[in-house]
Amino acid sequence: MPGFSQIVGHEDTIRHLQTAILQEKVNHAYIFQGAPGTGKRTLADAFAAALECDSLFDTLTLKDAADRVLLKPEEVDACGVCRSCHQAQRHNNPDIVYVVHEKEKLISVDEIREQVVGDVAIRPYNGRRKVYIITDAQLMNAQAQNALLKTLEEPPEYAVILLLTTNAYTLLDTIRSRCVLLDLKPVRDDQVMHYLMEHVQIPDYQAKLCAAFAQGSIGRAMALATSEDFQDLREMALRAVKTAGAMDVAAIREQVETMTGQKEHIQDLLDVLAVWYRDVLYFKATRSADSLVFRDQLQAIRQAANVCSYEGIENVLRALDTAKARLNANAGFELTMELLLLTMHDCTR
Repeated sequence: MPGFSQIVGHEDTIRHLQTAILQEKVNHAYIFQGAPGTGKRTLADAFAAALECDSLFDTLTLKDAADRVLLKPEEVDACGVCRSCHQAQRHNNPDIVYVVHEKEKLISVDEIREQVVGDVAIRPYNGRRKVYIITDAQLMNAQAQNALLKTLEEPPEYAVILLLTTNAYTLLDTIRSRCVLLDLKPVRDDQVMHYLMEHVQIPDYQAKLCAAFAQGSIGRAMALATSEDFQDLREMALRAVKTAGAMDVAAIREQVETMTGQKEHIQDLLDVLAVWYRDVLYFKATRSADSLVFRDQLQAIRQAANVCSYEGIENVLRALDTAKARLNANAGFELTMELLLLTMHDCTR
C-alpha cells in the first residue's frame, strides 16, 4: 500500500490531507471524486493508513521548545513499518473498514446499516480513529444514503468516513453539505509517462502513447501498458495508416475484415488512429517532433505530412468522430469502417 509520498500527482489534495492531520483538523467525512482509475482508492488507503499510523501519531506529539510540532506538512505520512501500517497493508486493520456490497451495481440500506451505522458506535480497537471507506459511493440507493446521513449528522469524534465516487452529484445534497469534497484532477501525461517507464520498464514512445490514452488515469495507463491487445491495436492502426494511400476496394474490404476481429476494441482503435492523424497535423504545421505521441514513427509521419493536405487530415479526424458516433448508435460495422478507410485513402490524394 503506497503512502502519500509514493502517489503520482494529486499534490494539492495530498497537501490538504497532510495539513489536516498535522493541525488536527481532520473532518469527519470526505468525498473523493474522480474518473475511474484516477487514484481515489489509493489516496483513501494512504490517508487511512496515516490516520492510524502509531509512529506518525507519536511523532506528532513531539514538540520543540517553542511548543511547535516537529514536522512539516509534506513529512506527514504513514511510516509503513509499525504494527498498524502492516495491518493496513494487509487490509486487516480493524480500525479501517471497507464497505462491501453483494450486488454489482447497488449498495443497499442494509449494508450501510450493518457495516457503518451499526459499527460506528463501537470505539476504535487500537488507534484514535476509525475510518470507513465506501468505494463507488454513487451506488448507494436513496435509502442507503439516508441511513448514512444520520451518522454524518452526529458522528462520533473518532469516525472518519471516506466516500469514493465518480460523480459527487449523484449523492444527496444533505450528504455533500456534510463532507469535504476533494476533486481529483487527471494526472499529467508526463507524470503518467515517467511512472510507466519506471514501474513497467517500457520505452518512452510506448509510455507516451499509453499516457495519451489514459487521460490522466494511472490505473488505465497501467492496464494499457501491460495489455497485449493494446499493442496489437497500435500495430493494426499503423498498418492501416501506412497502407491507406495504396488501398483499392479489395484491400479496404480485407482491412475491414481484419478490424472485425478487434470489434470489441474498435473504439480504442479509432482513438489510436485519431492520435496518429493529430500527430501528422501537428508535424505538418510545426515541423517539430517534440510533442509527437508517435515519435518513434517520425519518418512515416513526415511522409504522411508531405502527401496529406490540411483539409484531408481534418476530413479524416471528422470521419473518425463520425465513425465513433455511428458505432455507438449501433450502425453497421462494415459500412462504417469502409467509409472511414475510404476517407483515409482520399487523404493521400
